[in-house]
Amino acid sequence: MSTLQVTQARVMKSEWTKLRTQPGALWSLLSAVILVVAFGVLYSLLRVARPPHGAAAAASFDPTSVSLAGVQLAQVAAGVLGVLLITSEYATGLIRTTLAAVPRRLPTLWGKAAVVTGAVVAVSVPILGRQHLSVSFSEPGVARAVIGGALYLAVAALLGLALGAVLRSTAGGIAALFGLLFAVPILVGFLPGSLSDEIGKYLPGTAGLAVTTVHPDPATSLAPWTGFGVFCAYALVLLGAAAVRMRRGDA
Repeated sequence: MSTLQVTQARVMKSEWTKLRTQPGALWSLLSAVILVVAFGVLYSLLRVARPPHGAAAAASFDPTSVSLAGVQLAQVAAGVLGVLLITSEYATGLIRTTLAAVPRRLPTLWGKAAVVTGAVVAVSVPILGRQHLSVSFSEPGVARAVIGGALYLAVAALLGLALGAVLRSTAGGIAALFGLLFAVPILVGFLPGSLSDEIGKYLPGTAGLAVTTVHPDPATSLAPWTGFGVFCAYALVLLGAAAVRMRRGDA
C-alpha cells in the first residue's frame, strides 16, 4: 500500500483545515475584525467631536492613523489566534498525531506560520481599506499605512504562534504576549523622558505600529518600514526559539 509523501504543501493544507474548524481561532479572527472596525469608528467620532486646534496641531494631525486605531486592539486578537493555533493541540494531545504524521516536525511550524499569516492578511486588508478614511487612498503614505496595518496584525499572530510553541500553554502564551506588547512598554515608560523615548522606539508594538502612521514622530517612533523590520525581527527570533523547542522531540 502506497502512502502519500509528506510535503510542505500538504502540511499547509492540513493546517488550513485545522484553522477553519477550530472555534477559538475563528472567534479570534472575528474579534480582530470587530475591534478594527468598532474602535476605528469610535475613535474617529471622538476626534471629529474634538478636532485639533492651532496650526501645529492641525499640521501633525494624522486622519489615517485615527481611522486605523483599532489595529492596536486587534493585535491582541491576532496574537491570541496564533497562540491557540498551536497550544490547542498540546492541550488536547492532538500534537502527537500531528508530529507522528510529520516526523520532521518543523514543516508543521512553518505550515502554521504560513496559514495564520495568510488568513490574517486576507481578512485585514479589505477591512482596513474600508475604514472610511477621510483622505484619499492614493495620497502619500496612506496605502502603506493600510497595508502595513494588515502586515502588523499578521506578524502579531506570528508572535503569538511562536510564544505558544515555546511555552506550550494557552495561558502562558497569552500572558507572554500581553507582557511583550503592553507590560514592557509600561515599565519602560517609568524611565527618564529621553531614555524612555529612545528605548521605546525599539519595543515590539511601538516599532511595528510606526508602519500604520502617515506622519510618524521621529522623537518617539522609528521610520515606518524600519520599525516594521524591527517588529519582524522580534517575531523571527521567537520563531527560531520555537523551532529549537519543537525539534527537541519531547512533545
